[in-house]
Amino acid sequence: MTYLWIGIALVGVTASVVAIRSFRPAPLPAPEPWTGPLPGASPPGDMTIHQLPTGTYDSRAALAYRGGSFSDVRKFAATAVLVRHPAGDLLIDAGFGSDVDAHLATLPSFQRTPHHLGVTVRDQLRAGDYDLAGLRGVVITHAHWDHVSGLADLDVPIWMNEAEARYVERDKGAAVFRDVARGREIHRYTFDGPPYLGFPASHDVHGDGSVVLVEAGGHTDGSVVVFVTLPDGRRFAFIGDLTWQVEGVTLRAERPGPLRMLADVQPAKVRDGLLRIIALRDRVHVVPAHDVHAYDPIPHWVVSDRRVG
Repeated sequence: MTYLWIGIALVGVTASVVAIRSFRPAPLPAPEPWTGPLPGASPPGDMTIHQLPTGTYDSRAALAYRGGSFSDVRKFAATAVLVRHPAGDLLIDAGFGSDVDAHLATLPSFQRTPHHLGVTVRDQLRAGDYDLAGLRGVVITHAHWDHVSGLADLDVPIWMNEAEARYVERDKGAAVFRDVARGREIHRYTFDGPPYLGFPASHDVHGDGSVVLVEAGGHTDGSVVVFVTLPDGRRFAFIGDLTWQVEGVTLRAERPGPLRMLADVQPAKVRDGLLRIIALRDRVHVVPAHDVHAYDPIPHWVVSDRRVG
């Protein structure tokens, strides 16, 4: 028995050493930058995008990317993006909703980080006299609670692919989604288009290259990246949770090992997607969903010359 306990202790020490090392800086290999042509796009002249911040929650940089500091407490964004297009507007994610406290209470205690509720997407749109009839739906980058809480306040179609539909049926991480999506219309789309900027398949929402969804599973089964091209030529990549902070791209720093195992259904696939985005960093503006400052180039939804959110 003595040898058994010594063996157990050694395993525990080894696991602790491995875990500690997984938080140290270890940049991913630098991928070849994307030097090919950018896909064609013909966005209409009156197409615009706007950010609608709905709140933040607190987390530490060390938990977001390898090499981050445990003393660096950051505000993680819960922000939706409104894409206005004459063929029909879309929201990218829905942020916090009015029931966010109840949604947060469904999580395991270790995931209940301090949060700060701002103005919900619904209330921001109402304050701006927005006609919800013009909203084709909400494209979710994936079905985790902090991306879908606001769906409870929006009676519009939820855009989701088949792989994510399978994920929400089985995974405990989609419990909030199952609650807020009950009775809602689900708009299923397929990746019926060609490879796009290194990703294996795509879906062109309007057929003009202005909004293109690409398959980027790994964080959840059906996670996506949403590429948006504006009339002035600017390009954005809304990458969901391929990384939680922009350092995942600028420092080529993935999540620490324990967080990868906890957060991602296929960590290796997340790494592949992140490397594809890193290769594009000089060609598109990359927006990790929870990096507050990544949204800075995007104008806020404005009501009567007053910034909302």
